Amino acid sequence: MTRRVQLHCDVAIDPERAAEAEQYFETIYRPEAAKFEGYVDLQLLKLRGALEGQAPAGMTHRFSITYTSEDLRMAWVHSDVHQVVWPKFSTYLTSHKFDFILFEVI
Repeated sequence: MTRRVQLHCDVAIDPERAAEAEQYFETIYRPEAAKFEGYVDLQLLKLRGALEGQAPAGMTHRFSITYTSEDLRMAWVHSDVHQVVWPKFSTYLTSHKFDFILFEVI
């Protein structure tokens, strides 16, 4: 049985451009990802605070994308449209150091 995969990436969005970044994500980025085979969900989570412990340094948002398989997620990543929408989204970031953490959904 192939299980879904979910990728998490913590990002630091420029606070002065956060509303613009969130609007771009909702109206351009997510709708484009949703067109691809295997798409399940894509969320941009805005950090409200750490209830216990610490949030990653500098992180303002967490990017979470779920596909039915890693192969289909990678098809999205290597697509021509992703090569346009990700660089545009990254212009809202204050750092381009990423930890991409891939999970298998149980």
